[in-house]
Amino acid sequence: MIILPAIDLKQGRCVRLEQGLMDKDTVYNDDPAAQALIWQEQGGELLHIVDLDGAFAGVPKNKAAIRAIVDAIDIPSELGGGIRDMQTIEAYLDLGVDRIILGTVAKENPMLVAEACKRFPGHIIVGIDAMNGLVAVRGWADVTEKLATEMAKEMEGFGVEAIIYTDIARDGMMQGPNIEATQALAEAICIPVIASGGLSTLDDIRRLIAIESSGVTGVITGKAIYSGAIDLREAVALTKG
Repeated sequence: MIILPAIDLKQGRCVRLEQGLMDKDTVYNDDPAAQALIWQEQGGELLHIVDLDGAFAGVPKNKAAIRAIVDAIDIPSELGGGIRDMQTIEAYLDLGVDRIILGTVAKENPMLVAEACKRFPGHIIVGIDAMNGLVAVRGWADVTEKLATEMAKEMEGFGVEAIIYTDIARDGMMQGPNIEATQALAEAICIPVIASGGLSTLDDIRRLIAIESSGVTGVITGKAIYSGAIDLREAVALTKG
């Protein structure tokens, strides 16, 4: 299992939100590239980047900050938020991003995911955000009737590299990840699942390591490492131990 430190971008700055609410943000760093280097130096192996403005607008909004981050680091990165067409996917891969996260568009235009997987094999992952097991889209503003497990199976069939599973109710709340739902999703498919939302202690990581055999291969951490609740070096060491 690997730890993925997160950088969430809002108006060019590094922030964290509570439950995906744009008006409940905390600014942690005005220089996202500098923050990315800090996480790399502390042992982060894969950087998770989200263009929050892009997620809500449906088009990329923080390209300059993303370029600065990718240019600054040596570790691979994955990016999501407002990526809803092939042109944007290609542009970000050309920029140096290693993996593209498709979220809303995966629910609303699944054939784009299928096409992207064919054109860029190994570089496409899908983010599934859920509330009570149901898929939420458009920056979590809309909860659909589609089951998260059903969508994960569909995406696996298209050839996506991995699924990022976020329980919205836990995100940014420091209440621990939804272990049961994450395990259920991982056991429903054969591709890797990355857990997201609510990580708050090293014990949470131990609980995720315990279900690694189900296919949970990574965990994204944001607020916990920014607030100091989790030391990134200790977290990485735990996964190596």
